[in-house]
Amino acid sequence: MNGIVAIGLAGMAAMAGLGWWRGWRGLRFALALAAGWCLGLVPALTGGDTASGLRLWAAGAVLLALVGGYTALIARLRRRAAANAETRPGVVGHRPAAASSSAPPPMSEVELDRYARHIVLRELGGPGQQRLRRARVLVVGAGALGAPVCLYLAAAGVGRITIADDDTVSLSNLQRQVLFRDADLGRPKIEAAAETMAALNPHIAVNRLGRRITEADVELVAEHDLVLDGTDSYASRAGTNRACVAARVPLVAGSIAQWEGQVTVWDPARDAPCLACLFPEAPAPGLAPSCAEAGVVGALPGVVGSVMALEAIKLIAGAGAPLRGRMLVFDGLWGETRTIALRRDPACPVCGEAVRPRSSPPPSRSPRPA
Repeated sequence: MNGIVAIGLAGMAAMAGLGWWRGWRGLRFALALAAGWCLGLVPALTGGDTASGLRLWAAGAVLLALVGGYTALIARLRRRAAANAETRPGVVGHRPAAASSSAPPPMSEVELDRYARHIVLRELGGPGQQRLRRARVLVVGAGALGAPVCLYLAAAGVGRITIADDDTVSLSNLQRQVLFRDADLGRPKIEAAAETMAALNPHIAVNRLGRRITEADVELVAEHDLVLDGTDSYASRAGTNRACVAARVPLVAGSIAQWEGQVTVWDPARDAPCLACLFPEAPAPGLAPSCAEAGVVGALPGVVGSVMALEAIKLIAGAGAPLRGRMLVFDGLWGETRTIALRRDPACPVCGEAVRPRSSPPPSRSPRPA
């Protein structure tokens, strides 16, 4: 028995030397040790019977080939997934060499732990999280929809978030705007929002813009990778839409009323419609009342705003199928969702061919500070 063990150990030692020379690690190295053990034991177990030995060797070779082939296939799929993650068509491309100073440093151990649940997602991973860290997002409105948007984008690690809002926190806001507390009453929303977001995630930067966004803000919009609009005024939505169309920046739009909410991605630069394709004019008075007029259940903005933040994460990381050309409608009263297909209007007064051909280049973007 001692002789058999010695022969097996000798085979293992030989294969271990081969594995060390070839640089094998993990499962490959373990397989090499198992193969060495088998090669060493076969002659001893068969008592020198050549035919039996050959049969055992052949069976072992087939088994090792199957296991080795499986591990090689898994390794290839992992490399392929990593390569696909690096080249995913998200809205945040790789920074050019000239802008390397604005790229964030590698993730620290604290950040790796913070974003661990993102990093293990196949569709996101490390490259997707890095895109989130490099992203620059403009949130228009820090109200009912802006509140969950800001919280989830901050928690997700979006590197730089600009909040545009000219309002202050009022008591009636607290029923649904979970970004604020009773102690924030009377404060500018952008100040209270920035403070809460910084407390949630100190690894992000929050810019405050105490005014509304208009169609004249094309350059401002062009400095961002993505815009999210949660305002409840048609005039505000239309102005933001025009600026995004001119800057060729995707716009995640959400709206709520009473028990129902809608989310879509306006993006005519990528063949999706814009707001004006469906609503070229303001609705008649009383047809689309505001939340103050029609009321809204407090939890509804949390659902719709979370979907908006999810769409932003997908767009930035290049994951899944964003709601371009589709509108998600959520009915909270009856617990139903449906999706409506949307088409771009070639005669749209904002993004139609007569206004801005699809082949026109985007406006130049100003350098981004670190």
